Amino acid sequence: MKTKAAVLRQMGLSRPYTQSQPLHIETLDLQPPGRDEILVKVHAAGLCHSDLSVIEGNRPRPLPMALGHEAAGEIVECGPGVQGLAVGDHVVFSFVPTCGYCPPCIAGRPALCEPGAAANTLGTLLGGHKRLTDKNVQSVFHHLGVSGFAEYVVASRHSVVKIDQSLPFTVAALFGCAVVTGVGAVVNTAQVRLGQSVLVTGLGGVGFAALLGALASGAGQVIVADISPDKRQRALALGAHAVIDPADPTAVEQVKELTRGGVDVGLEFAGVVEALEFTFNATARGGKTVTGGLPHPDKRMALSPLKLVAEERTLQGSYLGSCIPARDIPAYIALYQSGRLPVDALLTHTLPLDQINTGFDRLATAEAIRQVITL
Repeated sequence: MKTKAAVLRQMGLSRPYTQSQPLHIETLDLQPPGRDEILVKVHAAGLCHSDLSVIEGNRPRPLPMALGHEAAGEIVECGPGVQGLAVGDHVVFSFVPTCGYCPPCIAGRPALCEPGAAANTLGTLLGGHKRLTDKNVQSVFHHLGVSGFAEYVVASRHSVVKIDQSLPFTVAALFGCAVVTGVGAVVNTAQVRLGQSVLVTGLGGVGFAALLGALASGAGQVIVADISPDKRQRALALGAHAVIDPADPTAVEQVKELTRGGVDVGLEFAGVVEALEFTFNATARGGKTVTGGLPHPDKRMALSPLKLVAEERTLQGSYLGSCIPARDIPAYIALYQSGRLPVDALLTHTLPLDQINTGFDRLATAEAIRQVITL
């Protein structure tokens, strides 16, 4: 069958993207789903900084690639062997397919699934296949097993989670990355406890989701840091107790004054080394700093091992929010439906597929929090 999709053929083009057009809307051939695969009609797909990092060349991927990894849709066909899903089910995509049998999966850490990571690096589905070809019969790679900026996609059965059909697709899509990554970093990785103080640095979609997750977890004091005054004001409106401009030379001292020596938990999602260093320095003795940001792989952080030892500090990464998608996505949706996790407040723009480059201009200049392509 045919599907329209946003295809990246060259990384590192200059902005504005409305002029350089890094993403081309192309009509591709989509093969039917194979064993343990499904065909999904995509209804909504979020624009995430991880997509932008590929466009910029900060996260090199094989090209040409159909981008998009935060999406929701409806199953229209199931391949052989698919269990637990049926035509008509609504699903959210998870950007790490999970095999269920590798050591991390067995240990309850599917975000680190080894075959899933290998497939994502190679630009294939979990089973090693590519199901997209262009008009020249050239294979087009899959982005994180999803390639959600498209009308239809074929994905591994292990790349999706069935969801409540009453949930609007534009909201459901956010649970595939922004919510699981941000809220998961709070709940699973940092394991924020009732009454703890929390700092969230970097207010993109993931950072704002972490803010909401910290509030829902009962954090006693939630401070946010971002260079954007508008985002700081939005954070206050969503319930943050204090805001900081991390570019201020006294920013670390301000956090320490607010918290009597530093926060219990610092969370960084800016993807900038300086932001991680600020967050680490603003975390208290004995505290935990968690990073879910993705800077260029060549970037390095200056860190004194003495500080780790003498202050019993923890520095930890978080990928996919350390989530078990089949467990956590429905749980976070239930929190949203109860009014305790208002992630719909993160949605600032909806746009058609053919305006996707305009959307990435907005994302690159911090004019948007979460934008969703509707199909």
